[in-house]
Amino acid sequence: MSDAALRERCGTATRLRRDLAGLADGFGNLLSHDERAWKSITFTGTRHFVRLRFDGAAAITGGEQLIAGLADHEFKLPGQLVAEAVIVAVRHHVAIDPPFMEIDAELLLLEEG
Repeated sequence: MSDAALRERCGTATRLRRDLAGLADGFGNLLSHDERAWKSITFTGTRHFVRLRFDGAAAITGGEQLIAGLADHEFKLPGQLVAEAVIVAVRHHVAIDPPFMEIDAELLLLEEG
């Protein structure tokens, strides 16, 4: 992969994380972000697996906003189309002070063009 292609992919991952943080009102600590190449007969792209943690009541509210808005969100990722964006797991830890929530999201990005 060329340096330019690598920079573009890193830029896309960063933009994706920023978009997710925006959905959560700026809350959410990134625990992990894995990316895997994906292709079908007609499309190529990447599948992203993101785990976020929301510490405290205000952050949990932000995480719940992300959950509610993810499926309908219009991502702005140059050269990419978000074909699928789903929450695959939510873990609430309310017996701990402060409470926290972890969210696992999976997104399929297709290359435009």
